[in-house]
Amino acid sequence: MLGTKRIIVFIGLPGSGKGTISKLCVDNFGWLQLSTGDLCRKNIAEQTEIGKKIDFAIKSGKLVSDSIISEMVFDWLCDSFKSVDTVIFDGYPRTLVQANQLHDFLMNNSTSLNYKLDIVRFVVSMQMVKDRLSDRIICSNKNCQMAYSTDSTSKFFPKNPQFCDRCGSLLVKRPDDQPEIVGDRLETYNRHEQELLKFFVSNQYTVIDISADQQADVVFAELKRALHL
Repeated sequence: MLGTKRIIVFIGLPGSGKGTISKLCVDNFGWLQLSTGDLCRKNIAEQTEIGKKIDFAIKSGKLVSDSIISEMVFDWLCDSFKSVDTVIFDGYPRTLVQANQLHDFLMNNSTSLNYKLDIVRFVVSMQMVKDRLSDRIICSNKNCQMAYSTDSTSKFFPKNPQFCDRCGSLLVKRPDDQPEIVGDRLETYNRHEQELLKFFVSNQYTVIDISADQQADVVFAELKRALHL
């Protein structure tokens, strides 16, 4: 049997800091982070079989099915575990169907893959999330997507208010971070989160709560303690 491989699922409201903490984990530990959006674009560009299915669904004006997304993620997971022992899922599973598919995949491969699945929930107040999202701007470069704050007192305030510190691309406001959209996003997310947490708990997975109202370095330190890193 292969050595233990660790999958850490980050769960939390938009603006709870999952992306920032994911980047700290990648930079400090050499882990890999799953981005389903980037993975979809990569498969489409390379015209893989999965990429063709995704491309067809998008061009047909349909949602990409849970089964196609899960198939893509599992291919990525198997490939990633050839080079690393720990990966972060941020944005997957999004639905109860995807959570079931992930559970079934791991159960069916338990003879060849010795895995540990942890769920980390970033607990943050609704007001904090709204404040962060109202201040958030991101790099327009799809290969970067670094997040910043328009709050000049924040440690994430860019050196140049218009351009990314990392790659120099223009900084923009995400359409779904507009105030009139944020409320609906948070309400929808809360419903899905409760379903996912109930599923994971019922299947005996460890769920770790991290207080995400704090500064990123404090949250990161708390995560390390919780995961015994």
